[in-house]
Amino acid sequence: MSIPAFMSPEHIEAMRGLLHGEPAVLAVCRDLDRRYGISYVLTDGPGGEEIHWQMTFDPVTGVHVELGDPDHADVVYRGDWATVMLTAAARRRGEAPPDPLVVDGDPAVLDRIGPAFASAHRVAAIETSLPDVDPLPETGALAGSGDIRGTAVWSFTERAFRAVHEPAFGRPHRLSEPDASPDGARIALTGAVFDELEGLPRTGAYHLAADGLRALDPGDGSRRSPRFSPDGRQVALLTDEAEPGVFQVAILSGADLDHRTSAPDVPGTVEYLAWSPDGSAVLLGVAGRGADLAGGQGSGTIREQPADRPDWAPSVDDGVPADIWRSVHVFDLASGELCRWSPADVNVWEAAWLGTDAIVAVTSPSPDEGAWYTAALTRIRRDGTTTRLHTPRDQLGRPAGSPDGDAVAVVEAIASDRWVVAGDLLAGAPGALARVDTLGVDVTATHWIDERRLGFAGVRGLETVLAVHDRTTGTTTQLWASADTGCGMPYPQAGWTAAGDAVIVEEGYRVPQRLVTVPGDGNPPRVLHRTDHPGTDRLLDLAGTAQPVSWHSSDGLRIEGLLCLPPGEGPFPLVVNIHGGPVWAYRNQWSMFSMMVPVLVSRGYAVLNPNPRGSSGRGRDFTRRVLGDPGGLDGQDILSGVDALVGRGIADPARVGLMGGSYGGYLSSWLVTQDQRWAAAVPVAPVTDWYSQHFTSNIPSFDQLLLGGGPERDGAYAARSPLTHVASATTPCLLVAGALDRCTPPTQAQEFHRGLRENGTASVLVVYPREGHGVRAFPACIDYTARVLGWFERHMPAKAGNRRTA
Repeated sequence: MSIPAFMSPEHIEAMRGLLHGEPAVLAVCRDLDRRYGISYVLTDGPGGEEIHWQMTFDPVTGVHVELGDPDHADVVYRGDWATVMLTAAARRRGEAPPDPLVVDGDPAVLDRIGPAFASAHRVAAIETSLPDVDPLPETGALAGSGDIRGTAVWSFTERAFRAVHEPAFGRPHRLSEPDASPDGARIALTGAVFDELEGLPRTGAYHLAADGLRALDPGDGSRRSPRFSPDGRQVALLTDEAEPGVFQVAILSGADLDHRTSAPDVPGTVEYLAWSPDGSAVLLGVAGRGADLAGGQGSGTIREQPADRPDWAPSVDDGVPADIWRSVHVFDLASGELCRWSPADVNVWEAAWLGTDAIVAVTSPSPDEGAWYTAALTRIRRDGTTTRLHTPRDQLGRPAGSPDGDAVAVVEAIASDRWVVAGDLLAGAPGALARVDTLGVDVTATHWIDERRLGFAGVRGLETVLAVHDRTTGTTTQLWASADTGCGMPYPQAGWTAAGDAVIVEEGYRVPQRLVTVPGDGNPPRVLHRTDHPGTDRLLDLAGTAQPVSWHSSDGLRIEGLLCLPPGEGPFPLVVNIHGGPVWAYRNQWSMFSMMVPVLVSRGYAVLNPNPRGSSGRGRDFTRRVLGDPGGLDGQDILSGVDALVGRGIADPARVGLMGGSYGGYLSSWLVTQDQRWAAAVPVAPVTDWYSQHFTSNIPSFDQLLLGGGPERDGAYAARSPLTHVASATTPCLLVAGALDRCTPPTQAQEFHRGLRENGTASVLVVYPREGHGVRAFPACIDYTARVLGWFERHMPAKAGNRRTA
C-alpha cells in the first residue's frame, strides 16, 4: 500500500473519507455557533507553486478538508512549504523547533474551534510521506540514494543558479588576468564562459573592441592568459585546443591579431608565460602532467590517469615521479626553437625575466607540493647556472625582474597555499633585497613598469590597493584604494601600461564586474566595459546587502569582517562563513565569490564573513598570530564576533550556524567540539585529525608550519585535532569533501563523521567523486549549495517573511 504525500490530492481524499459523517467529530461541531474556516497558504511548494488548503468546521456537516483557494477564512496561517514540512518532520522525531507559521485573523476563533480541531486531528491523522522536503535524513540518503534532485530546496537552488547564469551563456561572465599594451591602446583579458551548466566553464581570451569584448583566436578548447609583447603588436596566449587541460603557447600578430604562430609543444602543460623585455622570446612555466595543482586551484593533479589504463592496474608511489617536476623553457621567436633554461635538479614554482639573459625564480630542490613552503629565490642564467638570491624566513611568491636586469622584487609572506601569497614586498639589486614601504599593504601582485618603477596590488584591511614604488627615490605612491570594491581573485591583480596606468577588473558585492583603467596621474578611474545582464540583476535581487563590521576579541584585538544581510529587521539566523587558508581574507567582492552567500541571504540568513587573526591584509605580525595556536585565539575571534552581533540585535543566539572550507572547515569542526551554541555546522574539506592529515596530505610541511613542530600523538597534533574532542560535540554536522582532494583528503571528513555518529551526534557525510579541494563543477555545486541550504533550514530555519523565492 502506498503512503500518500502530505496534502496531495490522495491525502485529501483519504482524510475526507475518514471525516465524512464521523459521529465523534459531528458531536463536537454541533456546539459551534456558526461555520468557521481555517486556511493555510504556503509559498514555494513543490515545483515552486503556492499551496492552499482549508479546513471548514460546520455545526451541521462536521469537518471538511479541501485543496485550493479558500472561499472563507476566519484565520489564515502563512509560511513557507519546506520550512513547515521540515518542522513537522522534526517534531515527529521528538524535537521542538520554533513555530514557522504566521497567523492572520482573530485568535479567539482558535479557542472556539479548538475541541473540534482536536477531534478531527485524532480521526484523520494518517501516515504520510514528505517527498518534496526532508532532503537530508539522518542516514544521509533520500530514496535510498542520497539524490536530492526534485526536492523543494534543490528546485529553489537550481532556479537561482539558472536565473543568474543562463542570460550570460556563450559570453564571458567572469573576467580575470587583465593586461594592457604598453601604450594602453589595447586591453586583453581572460573570461570564463558557460555554454550550459555542466562541468567547469571553458575560458576564452578576449580583447576590448568598440562593440565590447571580442574573442582572440576563437576555436575549440579554452584560451587564457593573453599577454602583449613589449611593442604592443603581438599577443601570446595559452590554449588547450589539442588536448583538454594541457596548455601550449600561440602567438597572435597582425593588425587584427588574427595571424597565428604556434610554439613547439612543451613536455607538459604551460601554467604561465611572459615576454622578454626586448620582445624576442617568451618564457614558459611548464608543469609535468603528474604535478599537483595548488589547493586554491582545487587540488588534484594536472592530468588524470589515462582512460585506457586497465581497471586492475595499481597506483604506485615509489618516491618522486618524473612527471611532477616544474621547469622553465624559453621560446625564441626568430629561430622558432624551444630551449629549457632551468636545470634538471631544480624545481621552478614561478619565474620572471631578469633582463634578457636571466630569469628570477622561486625554486626548490624537490618537486613535491610540500617543498614549496621552503623554496628560495634563485637567479637562473641562459646557460643553466644558478645563484641563490634570497633564503626566506617564510614563503615566497610573485617574483619580478626589472627590464635592465639590475633589480628584482618578490613577495615574502606567511602563506597557506601556493599562488595565494600576500605580504611584504622585497626589492633591490640581486642579492641585496630590502623591505619596501608599501603604505601598510600586503602585496599580492608585482610588475616592473620600467627600470625605475615597480607597480603592485594588494590588500590593506578590507581595502584593495594599487600603488607604485620608485626604486630611485625610495617613495611609494598610492593610485587607488577601495573598501567598497576590489579586483582579482583570490587576491588583487592588475595590468600596467608604460605610463604607469593600471587596468583592473573591479567588482563589489553589489557591483557586477567592470573593466576599469586607473590613471597613474591621479585622475579618477574610468569604466571601459561592464558585464551587467539580466542574470546579474537577478543575483542583486537575491544578495541583500554587505557592510563592514568589526568587534574586539577576547584579548582585545580588533577583528574585521563583512556582514551580508537580508531585507527586514533582525534578529536573523546567522551563518558564520569562515574562510580557508588560514592566510586569506574576505573583501567586498561580487557575491562574495560564491553563490552560497547570496542564496543563504535570499532565504533569510545573515552571513558573517570574518577575517580572524591569521588573515592577510594586516601585516605579517597579524598573520603570524595563528601559528602555533590553530583553533585558539582565532577561534575566540569567531565566538566574539557572534557575541557582538547577538548584542547588536542582528543575530538570534538560538539560531547560529558555522560553515567553512579547508582551514575554515577545520575551524568549523573544531568549534563544535569547544562550544555548544551552534545549531548546525557544515565543515567543507576539513582537517579533523592533524596526525593523519600529516601522513596523508600532499602538503605535510603546512601542518608543521602551523602547529610549530613535527607530528606527535601526544602533543599539539592531538590537542588541536577536532577528532580528539569529538565526544563533546552535539551540533548536527554536514561534512563535505571531494574524493580527489590531495590537500585535505576526504578521510579527514570521514573520520569526524564516524566519531560524531558513534557518540550519538547527527552527522551526514557527502563526498563528491569528481571534486577536489572544494566543490566547483556543475551540477555538483548546485547539489552542494542545496544540501547546505537544506541543512540550515532544517536545523535553524529563518522566518518565512524574510525568505525569497528564485
